[in-house]
Amino acid sequence: MSKQNHEPFILEITILSAEGLNTSSAALFSHRIRPFITFTTALPSPYNPKKGDKKCHVYSTRVDDEGGTNPTWGDKFRVPLDATFFTGIYSSVYLQLYTKRLIVGQSQLGWCQIPAHDIGSPPVGSVRHLSYRLRARDGSRSQGIVNLAIKLEALAPVAGQRVFLDSDSPDADTRQTVMGIPVALSHPWDSVSVSSRC
Repeated sequence: MSKQNHEPFILEITILSAEGLNTSSAALFSHRIRPFITFTTALPSPYNPKKGDKKCHVYSTRVDDEGGTNPTWGDKFRVPLDATFFTGIYSSVYLQLYTKRLIVGQSQLGWCQIPAHDIGSPPVGSVRHLSYRLRARDGSRSQGIVNLAIKLEALAPVAGQRVFLDSDSPDADTRQTVMGIPVALSHPWDSVSVSSRC
């Protein structure tokens, strides 16, 4: 009988790029977009019933001034997680794509929710590539795809140990690319400002 490991992990998330972004809602005075991505692992308020119990950190990529509708970032983030993240029913990475406007601030271009079960429970150190279609603010399908890579790292790894969560198999091929279908929340959420708290 195997015992599930509840030791903390670091999930390394690399925001690689986006493709085919829609510029129609990008800017009032210009069709040029300056995209950047924010994400968090905490359910955005007002849908986070325990928002006072849990610290929420919003991560942000740099602004891509040159990529236009096909931006690239390659920005890497180390996100601390408890292993229970992989078993929580609402555990997800909540990702939002914005464009930075010169006069009136940021404008949301799209969002996606990446459930923990889509990330799976890869062996520590392996890299998985995920691609997600963006959603509009109301949850309908939008134009554009975001690409990212994830790698799980143990905080205190034991030599030669692989961490298995749920039904992970030693024979599973973790090098495959996963194409995700965005999941809509039961209540579509509005944008979470980069400076807001959950």
